[in-house]
Amino acid sequence: MCGRIALYTPPQRLARLLEAALAAGVDPVGEPSWNVGPQRDLFGVSSTADGRVLDTYRWGLVPWWSTEGTAQRTFNARAETVATRSMFRDAYHRRQRLLVPVDGFFEWDHRDGTKVPHFFTRADGAPIVLAGLYDLWRDRTQPRDTERLRTCTVITTTPSADVDGIHDRMPVVLDPEDFDQWLTGDADDALHALLAPAPRGTLVHHEVDRRVGNVANDGPELIAAAS
Repeated sequence: MCGRIALYTPPQRLARLLEAALAAGVDPVGEPSWNVGPQRDLFGVSSTADGRVLDTYRWGLVPWWSTEGTAQRTFNARAETVATRSMFRDAYHRRQRLLVPVDGFFEWDHRDGTKVPHFFTRADGAPIVLAGLYDLWRDRTQPRDTERLRTCTVITTTPSADVDGIHDRMPVVLDPEDFDQWLTGDADDALHALLAPAPRGTLVHHEVDRRVGNVANDGPELIAAAS
């Protein structure tokens, strides 16, 4: 599961790192947040005819065929079923795939009977690039030229050793050499092979303040190591 992230690197820097242009309307500086949950905006990089573009997407995928513009716990898609589950398969096969850059993500350790949050980042300090999908939904009660709702999901897989038993899922972490294949590759075995746990040593984590459990709380203190 991946249902809470930190996103504070400015969009213009994320775009440079991912060799993408900023979409029209995206603030280059952005508004940092250390506690982003579903139904908030994430950044996603897609592949277009003009190259990679970084845009905003509401977190929680609404498929194009939905009768309502609401997400039903679709902020994550399981790697094992993403190619076949009706909610996600069109986006997967139509190459509506995203690079989703985040600064880190949170998982909660339940093993001692309490919920203890941990913050995960890349060991090398770079932003984490997650595998995602997007879709565009149109309100059919409105004119056809009405702007479509952009939504996304983050794909999860089985955990690597870096998760240390804290959770039974983790988001799919992509390496730079896999970005092009994920964005534009055919939906074949090679593509699906990217949806695997990150190699040992990719991520590190530490316990953080339990206030992160309330999405109303925000600020850099939420990712500091708990004392």
